[in-house]
Amino acid sequence: MTENLSILGSTGSIGKQSLDVCRKCGYGVKALTAFSSVEEIEKQAREFKPEKVALVDEKAAADLKIKLADTDIKVLGGMDGVCECAEIQSADTVLNSVVGMAGLKPTLTAIYAGKKIALANKETLVAGGQLVMSEAKKHGVEILPVDSEHSAIFQCLQGKPTNKALKKIILTASGGPFFGKTADELRDVTVEKALKHPNWSMGAKITIDSATMMNKGLELIEAVWLFSVKPDDVDIVVHRESIVHSAVEYDDNSVIAQLGLPDMRIPIQYALTYPERFESPVGELSLSQIGKLTFFEPDYETFRCINLCRKAINMGGLYPAAVNSANEQANLMFRQGKIGFLDIADRVEAVLEKTPHYDNYTFEDILEIDKFAREIGG
Repeated sequence: MTENLSILGSTGSIGKQSLDVCRKCGYGVKALTAFSSVEEIEKQAREFKPEKVALVDEKAAADLKIKLADTDIKVLGGMDGVCECAEIQSADTVLNSVVGMAGLKPTLTAIYAGKKIALANKETLVAGGQLVMSEAKKHGVEILPVDSEHSAIFQCLQGKPTNKALKKIILTASGGPFFGKTADELRDVTVEKALKHPNWSMGAKITIDSATMMNKGLELIEAVWLFSVKPDDVDIVVHRESIVHSAVEYDDNSVIAQLGLPDMRIPIQYALTYPERFESPVGELSLSQIGKLTFFEPDYETFRCINLCRKAINMGGLYPAAVNSANEQANLMFRQGKIGFLDIADRVEAVLEKTPHYDNYTFEDILEIDKFAREIGG
């Protein structure tokens, strides 16, 4: 069970909710990092009194250093500063909620430092799953999922028999704001509409990924690495109510699911308190009030990103890293108004077709493919 935390990405949605859990559970916070949010991280630092804080943006870090000059908190800048927070000696758990590929290097740093990892950065395993899981095993590091879907799977597997009885994983998807829409109806959709998620409060990048359903493709890849399953053993079902967070099916066709209100503090807390369960900061689920739970097959023709991700993980190597980076670039360009909504999947597919094959890869290879995918996709 966690006692002291380093929280990477503390000013984002997951980071803020993680700090809510820390307040409730009384966990110590030894380090905080963000990209450039000076005012927000200053407030957090004054409340939680960490030993170190880091901002990736060097200018913002310089401003923060002045603002925290009356404290004993060490202020760091750049990715090196984030990595220093990831390996801080006084923290036993690193919660990584950095958005995007930027979360990979701090995850590896935390692994090399022997820290338990509560992982909310899905790109870590999407881009570098083979490398990350190999290094985690080598260093005896436990990786606990924070994503609601992977936390649900992890919880459902707690009662797994000792034999290989797992038949398949069932990932649930909200369907995002455009469930039921056709490609023609989405051709001219605005960023504002794409950011209106029906159930979850998330950052802009992740919310757009939910709208394209790319997030479910990335979660499929992540599940393959986290739970040592084949891509074809992961099913996806649209569940609009976001009450069933995912499920597993065993060889006897029994299906075990994890249910709860759509609030990220539930999986965050479980990752930090595992294997114990504490009183939740979230309300109790009343099935009678919910009334009904519905399930649908995804529209794979309209939301093509899911199968592009499935194809990438089946191809192996650095194809998943390529589709991830291509999506990050296209997602950003859509939010900037430079491309249309449907162009996101087109650009991901174009990059996938042009990516070279790798059997094995290093961290440097991942960075090269990241650069390649952004240049081709941009």
